[in-house]
Amino acid sequence: MSMNINWYPGHMKKTRESIEKNLSLVDVVFELIDARIPYSSQNPIIDGIVGNKPRIIILNKADLADSNSNKMWQEYYIKKGVSSILFDALSGKGVDKLLSLANEVTLEKRQSYEKRGVINRPIRAMIIGIPNVGKSTLINTLSGKKGTKTGNRPGITRTNQWIKIRGSLELLDTPGILWPKFEEEIVGLNLAFTGAIKDEILDRETLALKLIEVLIRTSSDLMVKRYDIDIKGKSTIQVMESIGERRGCIIRGGEIDYTKVSNIILDEFRKGIIGKITLEQPENR
Repeated sequence: MSMNINWYPGHMKKTRESIEKNLSLVDVVFELIDARIPYSSQNPIIDGIVGNKPRIIILNKADLADSNSNKMWQEYYIKKGVSSILFDALSGKGVDKLLSLANEVTLEKRQSYEKRGVINRPIRAMIIGIPNVGKSTLINTLSGKKGTKTGNRPGITRTNQWIKIRGSLELLDTPGILWPKFEEEIVGLNLAFTGAIKDEILDRETLALKLIEVLIRTSSDLMVKRYDIDIKGKSTIQVMESIGERRGCIIRGGEIDYTKVSNIILDEFRKGIIGKITLEQPENR
């Protein structure tokens, strides 16, 4: 069963143009990606937009990802010569490391300003990333106040805005940006699994089945433990039905309520309730 997932609202085209226009105003780019799907959540057009501008990759939601996988992804970025940090925007874990790295990668630029007599100029950073990866939460954590609009619906941040951050950092927020077409089906699926693509444009029951298929392959022990089920020899739909039975997702006539069990599976994966799961490994890239 294949799913054709493409989503590129008009405002995302404008976002790309805005990023390109404002890039000259900043010293460093903070690229926020989802630690559970580092490859799928890293927009392939960003490399071409950012070019040689100093960049820090922020592996957000690292608390929901497998810790060993987090380490492997950081090693992957080290080999690519890119600075990266593990981050949890909700708790603020990783803030000090981010500020330290920002100072480190902009040192040459700041020294250049000082030679020209510009003292104590703030570091200016741009934050970019796909929708719903946690940009607004990160900004609120850094600023210590609710300075940007946030929400569970992807794409809620619509206009560029400068936010004063603690210390000597100013941050330019940008709306989330996806790309016109997903060349690999799994990329679109991973984005859908984590909520980066609006659920309204997808069949949640089919999506939940696809997620179960992936979890059977990558994290079967966690799924078995969470739902107290036996998956040996069962098809994907049978596994879903077993979860439905364990969770009481039954309608009249003893039939499984597939909508209800699909919502449970997707929500519990996204919240990390099933376990700390990373869907992609760097050796596959």
